[in-house]
Amino acid sequence: MRFWIGIDDTDSRKGMCTTYLSRILIEKLEKAGNRILGLPRLIRLNPNIPFKTRGNGAVSFLVETEDISEVIDLSNETVLELAELNEEDTDPGLVFIDAENDDIMNVLYTFSQRAIKDVISLDEALFIIGKYFIPHLKYKRGRGLIGALASVGAECEDTTIELLAYRKRERFGKRREYDPDSFFLADLLTYPKTFDTVDWGNEEVVCVPGSPDPVLFGIRGDDINAVLRAFETVKTEKIDRYQIFVTNQGTDMHLTHEDDIMSLLESRSYILSGVVVEEPFEIEGGHVFFMMETKFGEVKCAAFEPTKQFRNIIRKLRKGDRVIVYGAYKDGTINLEKIRIESLAKIYREMNPLCPECGKRMESEGKNKGFRCRKCRTKAEEKVLVEVERGLEPGIYEVPPSARRHLSKPLIRMDAEDRHIFR
Repeated sequence: MRFWIGIDDTDSRKGMCTTYLSRILIEKLEKAGNRILGLPRLIRLNPNIPFKTRGNGAVSFLVETEDISEVIDLSNETVLELAELNEEDTDPGLVFIDAENDDIMNVLYTFSQRAIKDVISLDEALFIIGKYFIPHLKYKRGRGLIGALASVGAECEDTTIELLAYRKRERFGKRREYDPDSFFLADLLTYPKTFDTVDWGNEEVVCVPGSPDPVLFGIRGDDINAVLRAFETVKTEKIDRYQIFVTNQGTDMHLTHEDDIMSLLESRSYILSGVVVEEPFEIEGGHVFFMMETKFGEVKCAAFEPTKQFRNIIRKLRKGDRVIVYGAYKDGTINLEKIRIESLAKIYREMNPLCPECGKRMESEGKNKGFRCRKCRTKAEEKVLVEVERGLEPGIYEVPPSARRHLSKPLIRMDAEDRHIFR
């Protein structure tokens, strides 16, 4: 028998990681004689869900077994051993789905598409579980059942790879020890087949988390050999174990195009086109905003301080610029992940005319007296309009790696000639 196991919400902000718990469970299942088919999957769900812990990721993997009850027992044992069950907002859920049941898999495909883009209630997940008599494990409120079902049902046209290295248990919660230069070297050796390892512009190692969980670092990429080479290049404290996942990270799978919706809803992510209607403004803290006119009316867009040099692009926008924005809609504002500048409005300012003889600017002869070139004695009656150099090119721009969300697709993975990549 082949069953999908889906797992979610075993961690908290204080520790643990569902990917780590899944790795331990895989080891237990294999030791008991079960066979894991293919690589486990790390499926990132809607990044705007308010009760998520960090990356809102659920895990699923395919197991071949002769005894599903033993698999369920080992799963329960692992959750009770490792999950952060004492934390108020940790509500694990596991599901065990017959891989040959097409009816269930079709239902879960639709469910997962919504879980990645939309907001789903626990009642919806429990309804599916009850209707199809799905074996499951529910702890406390069991909110993790949503992600568990979605991770099983996910079908991704585009995927990437992530290798997650885990710490020794005695190191959990302690400061991570690593050589930053080795991560920059790994990037030099493997980019663009690996990506978001470091942020050169801000001199920051991106792939080493700061949270108190078992992950030491994660290498993302499109090529497993490049990922492994980067893994072998970095220098860190001793690694306990590692796991390679297939994932929907870096795919923009969370974004919904404006043509597919009737209105903007909170906590969803969109691709919207429009025209800038006000010059950008900045507030305390370095956050930059602008207003754009869209098919849904005026919408505020924001480049928050963590987006660093990306804000310089936003600061240069002017009224009349045509743009396409990518990002989460929260509190009535699009939190920018990328922006495509389609066309720039022409901006003019009045200036003294040029002398037709020497090419220098004429000088005013006084109020309402016109202009004269002192050298050539040429004259002109009035000022002229001169187009202002914008210092900005059309094209698509992204936030730097240090500000990138898990699901947001880096421009290095996009087939576009006019990419402006912040590496």
